[in-house]
Amino acid sequence: MDGISSVNSRSERLKMVGVEIARRAVGQRPKNFALAPATASALPDAVPLHKVRRVLVTKLRHIGDVLLTSPVFSTLARAAWDAEIDALVYRETEPMLTGHPGIAQIHTIDRNWKRQGVVTQVGEEFQLLRRLRSRRYDLLIHLTDHPRGLSLTSLLRPQWSVSPERLSHKRLWKWHFTHFYCQPPRRHTVESNLDALRRIGIYPDQSDKRLVLVPGADATARAVDLLARHGLSASTFVQVHAGSRWLFKCWPADRTAHLIDLIVAGGLDVVVTGAPDERERRLVAAILAAIKPVTRKRTVDLSAQLTLPELAALTERARAFVGVDSAPMHIAAAMGTPTVALFGPSNEILWGPWGVPARVIRSDEHLCGPCDRDGCGGGKVSDCLTSIPVQRVYAELRSLLAETELGHSTSRGAKAKLMQVAAQQSFSTSADSNDEVGPG
Repeated sequence: MDGISSVNSRSERLKMVGVEIARRAVGQRPKNFALAPATASALPDAVPLHKVRRVLVTKLRHIGDVLLTSPVFSTLARAAWDAEIDALVYRETEPMLTGHPGIAQIHTIDRNWKRQGVVTQVGEEFQLLRRLRSRRYDLLIHLTDHPRGLSLTSLLRPQWSVSPERLSHKRLWKWHFTHFYCQPPRRHTVESNLDALRRIGIYPDQSDKRLVLVPGADATARAVDLLARHGLSASTFVQVHAGSRWLFKCWPADRTAHLIDLIVAGGLDVVVTGAPDERERRLVAAILAAIKPVTRKRTVDLSAQLTLPELAALTERARAFVGVDSAPMHIAAAMGTPTVALFGPSNEILWGPWGVPARVIRSDEHLCGPCDRDGCGGGKVSDCLTSIPVQRVYAELRSLLAETELGHSTSRGAKAKLMQVAAQQSFSTSADSNDEVGPG
């Protein structure tokens, strides 16, 4: 793993998130969020944080991509305590940042605006711009090469702005941005995001690099209720999420079914999750049709039934997670759940499970990967992934379960103690901290 050690236990992550939220709720400087080091940056063009009052961080990508930006907000909150830090993301990815203790407001863009006609789109974009301009940002951190970054710098006019280096249209981007950071080809996405901060003289601590995802009380209550209805409790089941928004990242249904048979035969129940997308529904149906009847009795299908926060709350209670390179895999890492991740054409160095005990599995026979192609020959099927043996995946899962047994059994008690202390102190998080921009 690139640049970060594994989180010791879930209780450590929960303690960090809970304490920071609680202290911010009562207006105190978080204990672990020290001011930026007094030593001056070696950079001649470092951003002077004492002059920064508001920051906008943009990540206009998919769900997992947005979750992997959470350490950026943690670092900014520690280094620039006096600044308010906002986020701009696509609306469907907002749950990945909701509740983050370092974020003041979340602004969203609804991709459906363009489907509702020109008048509606222009109106929504105008309202978004009005709200963003009212914030008067001093610093803009643009974490993708999305062209909207050009219009944001032009219309918001921050004093400082940072973006990834561009291979094309360099002059245009240099006209709009003050700083650029490089993106090495073999560097985890979390570290690459943090490089945007390093480029302007803000250096993350190890504790900053943990993923932060807060499901919320309602989502947690529903996840607990769903599990209870099926006779399940925390740590008694393995979560299997076989799907991905990209078919060429999926493991075959028959192999997934065989793996579930082995897990149940080994003494653990299985909860199958999946997105409401029709392709994932068909994949889950094929998996459930292929498992043994005795296995089916101990397999719970919760696919297409969970919101993203509910999925996170359920994942947190799983003994382990098994899946492919997908947003739910990153959610598992954020929730501190031991993770087995199968990789094919995508690069585990860039996208592997971050900061959590994990096993990454890829084919030993296909030396052409990672290729980042949509299946071999563009055929939507990746031989390097579909050929991974079931027994190898199961062996890695058993090894991971044995490795994490002690830490897992102690983390539940620590979490309960933390919640008891929080209740006694009557700490709460204001629901008004997030300002959603966009329709309904």
